[in-house]
Amino acid sequence: MPSNRSNTNNYLELFLNDIPLMDVRAPVEFSRGAFPQAINLPLMNDEERRLIGIRYKQAGQDSAIELGHQLVSGELKAQRIKSWQDFAQQYPEGYLYCFRGGLRSRTTQQWMRQAGVEYPLITGGYKAMRRFLLDSLEALTQKLEFVVLSGRTGTGKTRVLKHFPNHIDLEALARHRGSSFGQTLTPQPGQIDFENSLAIALLKAHHQQQGPVYVEDESRLIGRCALPLSFKNRLSESPLIVLEASLEDRIEVVLQDYVIDMSRAFIEREGTGPGMQAFARYLFDSLERIERRLGSERKQTILAQMKDALAHQAKADGLDEPGAYDGHRVWIRQLLSEYYDPMYDYQLEKKQERVRIRGDKNKLLKELLQ
Repeated sequence: MPSNRSNTNNYLELFLNDIPLMDVRAPVEFSRGAFPQAINLPLMNDEERRLIGIRYKQAGQDSAIELGHQLVSGELKAQRIKSWQDFAQQYPEGYLYCFRGGLRSRTTQQWMRQAGVEYPLITGGYKAMRRFLLDSLEALTQKLEFVVLSGRTGTGKTRVLKHFPNHIDLEALARHRGSSFGQTLTPQPGQIDFENSLAIALLKAHHQQQGPVYVEDESRLIGRCALPLSFKNRLSESPLIVLEASLEDRIEVVLQDYVIDMSRAFIEREGTGPGMQAFARYLFDSLERIERRLGSERKQTILAQMKDALAHQAKADGLDEPGAYDGHRVWIRQLLSEYYDPMYDYQLEKKQERVRIRGDKNKLLKELLQ
């Protein structure tokens, strides 16, 4: 598979165009930090890398390289080359990289060439790309204009956010809805992966879109993913638009997102019985996380309401039976009116000077998109 493409250090083009990347670092390195469009196809596994590192310290580079060729040889070497060939065939526009764009990248490139495949590498490797993203994140945090979408829990902020042409869904990047009930069935990324994805989103917002960047009002922590401090500080200074909705409408949004969708997801993954048990644990654990601020007495009241609602849901003849979820509206109403609303109103009161527009979904979209 001949190729006339050269090695590259055009990191901006790689990230703006979601170019497929073949990461030949060891799995342990990949797990500590990677890029959204990267697939890990290592030259060495973790144990091989450990042994070669010991040899390098004891006897130098040449001896370490010799050991590497001994450890990765024969059928094992052929399997790895085959995986790289398959990647190159599937992603002819892609590139490969290691940590610094050095020996491992060149070795991979050489072995592929010997197998008849020319495939370019990224000079500077992961370290240079990571530095580029961190520098871009800091620069764009100060350069871009941000508008922050706020609103009480259940107003459907994420749904409205998607109507704006230049938006960044921070919760999607973090794979978490942001509240104590915000866990999803998809594991959250590590902090470095989250930062990389955020930096790429900012690059796309700057180079591929126009106008202000709309983001949702978030705490510093979205689950376990932390917004970079400079980025969080910038959002804390940016204009606010406030989405409003009735309590009844908000109850239905919370019911759909946190009860109907989540219970179905658990059941789809684990089956009806185990799925309902896992869903119940999700609700109970989420409630437990806010007990200190909620108060023990109210927590026990809401816990009893949850258990009643779950029992009623379990007895329903199918998830789509009318009324199957009715009991959940009871605890959702109490949690919104007695916990989330007072907390949100207190926070918003301190931000009044930043509020530019407030109203329902139709008003916000009409005024901001006209």
